[in-house]
Amino acid sequence: MERFKKGLKDGLPIGLGYLSVSFTFGMIATAQGLSTLQATLLSLANLTSAGQFAAIQLMAVQAPIFEVFLTTIIINFRYVLMSISLSQKLDPHMKLREKCIVAFGNTDEIYAVAQSQPEPNKVQYMLGLMTTPIIGWTLGTFLGGTFNSLLPPSLQSAFSIALYGMFIAIILPVAKKVKTVAFTICISIVLSSLFAWVPFLNFISDGFSIILCTLIASAISATLFPVEVNEYE
Repeated sequence: MERFKKGLKDGLPIGLGYLSVSFTFGMIATAQGLSTLQATLLSLANLTSAGQFAAIQLMAVQAPIFEVFLTTIIINFRYVLMSISLSQKLDPHMKLREKCIVAFGNTDEIYAVAQSQPEPNKVQYMLGLMTTPIIGWTLGTFLGGTFNSLLPPSLQSAFSIALYGMFIAIILPVAKKVKTVAFTICISIVLSSLFAWVPFLNFISDGFSIILCTLIASAISATLFPVEVNEYE
C-alpha cells in the first residue's frame, strides 16, 4: 500500500499537467464532430496526445479505419521502445498480465519518473504512478468536450483550427533551439505540400500522406544528423 501511495504522489504532477492538455483535446475533438463520450473513451483507451490528435484529424476527413490505425501505430511507435527499456527497470517477479497493464499506461512522463527510481519498480508503485495521469487525461477530455458542447456552433467550428495552432506552439520553441528539429520540420512541410499539390501525388489520401511524410522526414534527418551515443552520457 505504501508503494501505491508513493506512486500516486509521484504521478500527481503528471495528472495535473495532463488535465490541461486533454481539456484542449476534448474541445478540439468535439469541434471535429466527435461526441463528448466518444472523445472521452478515445482518451481512456489510448492515453497518447500526438496519436489522438492525428486520429481525430483523420476522422474529420473520414479516412479509412486502416489509415487511422496505421498512422497511430507509427506516431506512437516510440512507446514500444520505451516499454522495452522500462521492462529492464521492473520487478523481475512481475507477472505478464501486470507488465501488460504497465505497458498500456506507459507515457513519456511516466517512463521518465519510473526510470529515475533507484530500485526496480514494483507493480503497486507503477499502478499508483499511472492512476492519476490516466484520471487526469480522461477527466480533462470529458471536461473539455462538455465545455465545448455548451458553446454556440460558430465558436465550436472556430476551435477546429485550434489543433494547428497547438502544434505550431509546440514545435516552434524547440525548432528555435535545435537546428535538426527545424530541418525536420522544413522537410515535413515540403513533403506535405508536395502530397497536397503535385498532380501525381495528391491522389494519396491524407492518412497515407501523413505516414509517408513521417517516415521520409525521419529517415532523412536520421541519415544526415545521426545521434552519437555519447551525447546522452
